[in-house]
Amino acid sequence: MFATASRLFLALIKHDPTARALVVAMPEVFPWVRHLSPDELRAFTLELVDALSDAAELDVDVATQEVIAAWRATARIKADPAHYAEARKPTSGDFGPVQVSA
Repeated sequence: MFATASRLFLALIKHDPTARALVVAMPEVFPWVRHLSPDELRAFTLELVDALSDAAELDVDVATQEVIAAWRATARIKADPAHYAEARKPTSGDFGPVQVSA
């Protein structure tokens, strides 16, 4: 079934290179995409479809989870204007190990 869904998404994108149908549906599945720009939403949609295709064909869904987590983190930062402004400031130096939170 996973492979069928992935093939459906790929077929939609082949017939609609802008992925309008999928882009329109994304907020119902991922409400946080409202914090992404239109270009970011399209990029997320296409990246997700590629990851789903790989997951279906290779039976490995780690990439799919990583794509969703990465774009969700982007949306989370952009949802808070203060954090987004801070994230856009230039940095220098080594800040040590990164703490990953769920």
